[in-house]
Amino acid sequence: MAAEIISGTEMARTIRAEVGEEVARMKEGGARVPGLATVLVGEDPASRAYVSMKNRAAEEVGILSRQIDLPASISHEELLGWVEGLNADPEVDGILVQLPLPEQVMEAQILESIHPYKDVDGFHPVNVGRLLSGTPDVLIPCTPQGIIELLVRSGHDPSGRHVVMVGRSNIVGKPMISLLLGRGRGGDATVTVAHSRTRDLAEVTRMGEILIVAVGRPGFVTAEMVRPGAVVIDVGVNRVDDPSSEKGYRLVGDVDFEGVSRVASAMTPVPGGVGPMTIAMLLSNTVSAAKTGAGGFGG
Repeated sequence: MAAEIISGTEMARTIRAEVGEEVARMKEGGARVPGLATVLVGEDPASRAYVSMKNRAAEEVGILSRQIDLPASISHEELLGWVEGLNADPEVDGILVQLPLPEQVMEAQILESIHPYKDVDGFHPVNVGRLLSGTPDVLIPCTPQGIIELLVRSGHDPSGRHVVMVGRSNIVGKPMISLLLGRGRGGDATVTVAHSRTRDLAEVTRMGEILIVAVGRPGFVTAEMVRPGAVVIDVGVNRVDDPSSEKGYRLVGDVDFEGVSRVASAMTPVPGGVGPMTIAMLLSNTVSAAKTGAGGFGG
């Protein structure tokens, strides 16, 4: 029997509607409309397309969106100055610096320069520490947060279940582990972490009642690596050549969709799975940041 498809596109549409309603309530109550500033350095087409998508989504839910385009030649100090200015701007609640950055820019320092309460990506060490310690009022990285929403809202709550996380990146794997181990909604799971150096990887992945894969390798997880009846969340987005496609390529995940869909009970597609949820969570984080009220606090 084919797996149930967990549509991130449909779920993200619902969440974006909820965010839009919250923004409308804030406005009706006399509060300032939340503001999101996106910083794009250089002309990378993929980054530009992704930032445009985020800005459109923000505008659709009533969030004020400001895009700052900077040259690829910008110095580290100049970019720091832009971030400091946004930190001090009372009309900016969320700051997103699109990655990757040019080699002359020290990426870690730029991310750390964003005020923690405006860090809508959830990458600042303060937010990472708060997440790990279970502290309230934390801005959570968007992709892991979106995965939790996918699981809970689709009826696959991780609570009490064995989750295998394949991947240990700072953006997905590590914060995902913290959320799953936390108490309360979307947490209370038993978690096993696997990665490229894991011995007998297939044996480990087959332990998972829920299997989350974020390794950046197309079709990496195959049917024999999946426990029958498991729920599979595919985080990967990979371009593979496809001469039959108008673009000359197609997008595939880290999971062999065709094979795994015959084994799993439910799974996310690529595209249309985790990706739309990431943007929905960015919008949600921006509203949360506005409510926290860091505007004008300074760098």
